[in-house]
Amino acid sequence: MSQQANPRGTFRKIADMLKTGIETDPDVTELPALSEVMSDHKVSRGVALRAFAVLKQEGLAEPVPGGRWRVIRAGVNEDRRPLEQRIADIITADGLEVGHPLPSASALSQRLGVSRPTVAKALGKLEAAGVLAGGGQGKVRTVRAVPTREERS
Repeated sequence: MSQQANPRGTFRKIADMLKTGIETDPDVTELPALSEVMSDHKVSRGVALRAFAVLKQEGLAEPVPGGRWRVIRAGVNEDRRPLEQRIADIITADGLEVGHPLPSASALSQRLGVSRPTVAKALGKLEAAGVLAGGGQGKVRTVRAVPTREERS
């Protein structure tokens, strides 16, 4: 009878290895891709996801919409509000008035540190809420209504 590795606890061993990597290198800002963990440790997607879940439970990492898992460092404040709220804050902070053009999705993605498709989804939500007008390929989105504090919360 062949002897196989016991799958119980494998995800914890992987989580411990990732945790050690986070603690020893302060420049690590995101976890390796799920496919890398699966390939490096020769485990299934479910086992790799359970390892990431352990890090999330311990407060060391969190999933980022449209990206990899982000490492959480003590003392570093990240804006964890929904992206559409953060874009609404940009409208008021930049002093944009009704009719003014909104920065492009590419410019917003660089400014907010997320992917362009993720920004496009958030802009769609703001259009549905009546805050933005226009949009689409080759068209400039404009401010339809300046969001108030109540609309942003």
